Amino acid sequence: MNDLIQLLPDAIANQIAAGEVVQRPASALKELLENAIDAGATEVQVVVKEGGKQLIQVIDNGAGMSLTDARMSFERHATSKIRQSDDLFRLRTFGFRGEALASIAAVAQVEMKTKRSSDELGTLLCIEGSEVKKQEPIVCPEGTSISVKNLFFNVPARRNFLKSNAVEMRHLVEEFQRVALSYPEVSFSFYQNDMQLFKLGPGKLSKRILGLLGQGYKDQLVVCQEETPLLRIQGYIGTPNSGKKTRGDQYFFVNHRYIKSNYLHHAVVNAFEGLMAQDQHPFYALFLEIDPMHIDINVHPTKTEIKFDDERTVYGLLRSAVKQSLGAHHVVPTIDFSMDVNFTETWKNDLGKKQEVSAENSYKNFHSSAFRKQDVSGWERIFDGKKEAFSEGEDRFLDDRRNAAKETITFSSKASQPMLPAEQFTTEKEVSGSTFQIESRYIVSQMASGVLIFDQQAAHERILYERFVRQLHQAKASSQQCLFPQTVNLSPADYVLVMDLQEELANLGFLVSPFGNHTLVIDGVPADISITNEKALFESLLEQFKHFKSELSLDKRENLARSLAKKSAIKRGSSLNKQEMENLVGQLFSCQNPNYSPTGNKTFVKLDLTKIDSFFTHS
Repeated sequence: MNDLIQLLPDAIANQIAAGEVVQRPASALKELLENAIDAGATEVQVVVKEGGKQLIQVIDNGAGMSLTDARMSFERHATSKIRQSDDLFRLRTFGFRGEALASIAAVAQVEMKTKRSSDELGTLLCIEGSEVKKQEPIVCPEGTSISVKNLFFNVPARRNFLKSNAVEMRHLVEEFQRVALSYPEVSFSFYQNDMQLFKLGPGKLSKRILGLLGQGYKDQLVVCQEETPLLRIQGYIGTPNSGKKTRGDQYFFVNHRYIKSNYLHHAVVNAFEGLMAQDQHPFYALFLEIDPMHIDINVHPTKTEIKFDDERTVYGLLRSAVKQSLGAHHVVPTIDFSMDVNFTETWKNDLGKKQEVSAENSYKNFHSSAFRKQDVSGWERIFDGKKEAFSEGEDRFLDDRRNAAKETITFSSKASQPMLPAEQFTTEKEVSGSTFQIESRYIVSQMASGVLIFDQQAAHERILYERFVRQLHQAKASSQQCLFPQTVNLSPADYVLVMDLQEELANLGFLVSPFGNHTLVIDGVPADISITNEKALFESLLEQFKHFKSELSLDKRENLARSLAKKSAIKRGSSLNKQEMENLVGQLFSCQNPNYSPTGNKTFVKLDLTKIDSFFTHS
């Protein structure tokens, strides 16, 4: 019987490894950027086309490679970082496995140009599907330029799983931001389809945060620093006012390597407890420096998860550092200890404060001609056995009660009116209206067999949601031109997202146009929405869209309709007149699904007479 087990060919082995390392264009960009940083580059340029599907190019001015090193870099498990097993516990670089370039070259067409400063000529290397197509000397600048073209060209099934260009572009920007944040001293630039998205010069971390995430954080950054023998923490956290509904602007770096850790995230959120709503997420960009002996970074294929040998201590130190920073920068409410608590003597001498406290502590009496303090003089003589004094006091008391009764003001009320016959009551209800509001939150409407109670916000969300869905499919929304167009400054990632949604936004009635440097101009808004601040509505719509995108699996039209319905619906606490309430009820019952809001909450409940009767005991 023939043997069944055999070694895989290198090309197939590399494709299998690529399934772990290269999941999408952003994965390839991450590996190339990390290699550029490991090479000591001070300037890095990124060029992408068609969401990275057509081209990902990274150009750096790092150390470059010799001809032999360039050829060896595409072999599996070939690395310059590891010589012996102990080196795994002293890692200070990004790459060390020697899998990245080999995996990328297995599923793409790769072109490398590299040159060392000591060499006269550089090296050109072209590889397609792990097969070397060309290797020759070339004239090129110092450093390395790697172009990854037609990713997954030889694995059509993998290419079909890629998302739209806008989605892949957003992932590319996220990976770029992580590496650019971790090394603010390095200059970075980013070009998408020949359009510059980022131009970041070397500088401080705070400047890099504003350059990557937008000027919205300009006055919202709080320095966070802590140093212990085990751990050093430095970076920035956002004020509670900068919290957002969506997670995304949270960055942990351990020895300058970006990581994901729900455990450490909980430590930061716990430090913000009581300062922001539970559905809000704080901003932070925190760098943790720790001896590599205390961590294991080789626990995940993408190296975004690491293991600490003492996680509880790291958790406590991080939570304490964030709390201390919030308190030191007066973000946490504190007692004003500058106030003189020993004020007894000075208080007596301050006539103004004395009168102020006297007025504050005095009873606020209801002064009316019908209310007078009773004269209770002579009460002590009641116990002296003197009947005369008691009789006189009693007579005075009764006289005062009679006079007060004559001057009592009586307000009319339906509760004090006699009951009407059933027929008369029904007629009066029909005239006065059978729909009313409770606490500006719920609408109560009478029906033949009981009452309906509506949640006005949930009901309006359902109405608007179905209207917006129709507009998105029919592209017939009307737009109202803004008298004074407003500009909105966005982060580069949000700008890319809006450009992808531009057609859908126009179908809803939003007319937005680019204004340069990640800025948009709002020229028009939906005509059928009550708007007081176009800019605030647009920004909240974008934030809600990102929140739903992170929480739910929806296509962009469905997500956009839900987001705009939630942000433009009547809120609880809004007073409505009778006509508005009746219109709301009528429009709700004309919906395809009037029972539930887009998020699944009930829009109304029905209380029939049987249910109402069950609340009362009848003999």
